[in-house]
Amino acid sequence: MYLGLDLGTSSLKALLIDEGQCSVAEAAIQLSVSRPHDGWSEQHPSNWITACEAVLDELSARVDLGTVKGIGLSGHMHGATILGAADKVLWPCILWNDTRAAAQASAMDAEPDWRKISGNIVFPGFTAPKVQWMREEHPALFDQIRSVLLPKDYVRLWLTGEKVAEMSDAAGTSWLDIRARDWSDDLLGRAGLGRDMMPRLVEGADESGRLRTEFATRWGFSTSVPVAGGGGDNAASAVGMGVVRPGQAFVSLGTSGVLFAACDGCSPDAASAVHTFCHALPQMWYQMGVTLSATDSLNWWAGIVGSDAKALTASLGELQAPGRVLFLPYLGGERTPLNSASVRAGFFGLDHTTGLEAATRAVLEGVVFALVDCRDALAAAGTSVKTCVALGGGSQSAYWLKAMATALDIPLQVTDRGELGAAFGAARLGMMVATGTTDVFTRSPVLKTVEPDTRLTQAFKDTHARYRAATRSIMELL
Repeated sequence: MYLGLDLGTSSLKALLIDEGQCSVAEAAIQLSVSRPHDGWSEQHPSNWITACEAVLDELSARVDLGTVKGIGLSGHMHGATILGAADKVLWPCILWNDTRAAAQASAMDAEPDWRKISGNIVFPGFTAPKVQWMREEHPALFDQIRSVLLPKDYVRLWLTGEKVAEMSDAAGTSWLDIRARDWSDDLLGRAGLGRDMMPRLVEGADESGRLRTEFATRWGFSTSVPVAGGGGDNAASAVGMGVVRPGQAFVSLGTSGVLFAACDGCSPDAASAVHTFCHALPQMWYQMGVTLSATDSLNWWAGIVGSDAKALTASLGELQAPGRVLFLPYLGGERTPLNSASVRAGFFGLDHTTGLEAATRAVLEGVVFALVDCRDALAAAGTSVKTCVALGGGSQSAYWLKAMATALDIPLQVTDRGELGAAFGAARLGMMVATGTTDVFTRSPVLKTVEPDTRLTQAFKDTHARYRAATRSIMELL
């Protein structure tokens, strides 16, 4: 068997697969996010370890973990996990959707070499500006830094005792030379850091270490189990969905919304706010548009109206043409294409007749239109989308998927791994490192295909144009 561990923002998921890549067992533990100030978003790494222990306890009670041959890791990207002497955590991990470092990101991005080397805008959510924030705001703590890890790599440290990162996650720090697939000594030096403070780099299917002996004692693992480099959540999801060739893509409706397209070359277009990162597979890259609040927007709205997300979407019935009400889903700023930490969400077009269902549809449509913006930005950067898989918790909503397919004007494949895509990809990477092969993409887990509703295509195009006009109005007020 092969084990995938996926450290998500809202939960840690574990998935065991067999030699035929069929699910054997799975477990999940919920995680919470601390928001002590406006724009802040943090988790304490000790909570990740507690969650890992809980899922391993659950799995070992059901399955003999002594048969596990390989382990892969996935996790949310960009988090600054800052360690001092003896690997002591100096500050709660500053997460991907934290925008406190907007000023630092802007100052760094004004220096052309950051984009030239890293291939991307220095976004406030990336790792480097967060560490620069600590350097400026808490210099005494900064001076204590001995290493900086990404979230899943802190879990790796617990598993193996090794400080290792892999290319897809490291590419989201702003310190990686994405063409050379190596840390940039120049950019690290500007940040007041050294290569000795960075984890060793491997590819996603390379071995990063082996389980510590205590895992054999407590959970029954073999101590010879290799742990793969793994992948950042989106790259691991792509491995899970088989999005590993040019033209292949996925759209994810998770906490954030993502449109991800695989590439066999590295051609960054930072000015478009499209992300260009290394894939979890050697000599592969990907381009990606990101909207920061996808299911986050729906969950926020459900909380406002005292309902739950599933109930709200289940009551919507068949897809309708968008109404007059617009929702801009910028609850915590926006990445593609706005690159704004200060923009905020809003409803437009509310009137006395606006009811719960109309407002709920507007929230779903707002996320859809944000992802259409991502598609347009990818196209402008020269990346095409020929086939597309849908995944993430939001993909359980039939209404949302139909709206997405119609607005993007492309069929969406729905898989049996939609909610566990990153964990499945991590397990596949664990299989690769254990077997020494990359030939793991033969199984197609497609359950159905959601076709665009061509009768509503123009209505969605027209409303997207209104959405863009409303966004321009909001941006002009900042």
